[in-house]
Order: sequence, then C-alpha cells, then structure tokens
Amino acid sequence: MPTYLVERNIPGANMLTPQELREIAAKSNAVVEGLGVPYLWHQSYVAGDKIYCVHEADSVETIYRHAKEGGFPADLVVEVSAIIGPETANLAA
Repeated sequence: MPTYLVERNIPGANMLTPQELREIAAKSNAVVEGLGVPYLWHQSYVAGDKIYCVHEADSVETIYRHAKEGGFPADLVVEVSAIIGPETANLAA
C-alpha cells in the first residue's frame, strides 16, 4: 500500500491536552475499523498549529474519506516517494 503524509491545520494543536489527543486517536481508530478497506495509521506529529500524520491506504481518496468520516481536516495529502535517513548515506550504490 502507498504511504501518505497528511497535513492537518488545527489552530492550537500544540495546546491539545493528553485527553483530547486520546479522543482524537480513538476516533481515528474507530473510523479506520469502519472503512472496510486496508488502512494503517502509523503515527502523527503535533507541531504548532498542525498535525502531520503518516498513513498507509489504497488511495488518496481513502485518506480523504478517513478525514471526512472522522471530522478531521486533511489540508494536504501527498504520497511518499522515498524514505531517507542518516543510514541512507551508507547504502551501497
């Protein structure tokens, strides 16, 4: 399945309480269970007024469906074309 980055603009996201974050996660999990298609939420990063999420799904349309059914914004959805990190520098050519 393709991996997608999802940018969610949520003013004050960095001020969400642990309880609010638990509620958001529970809602997301419930929506994923009800989609009826393969879907995997890896993790999300809360930074400033945004939440950046890493999801796997069969299509970008499924990502938007998850957002709509969960009541979450999905302001930008992009497919990941490659993953790099420090170890990438040591890979054989």
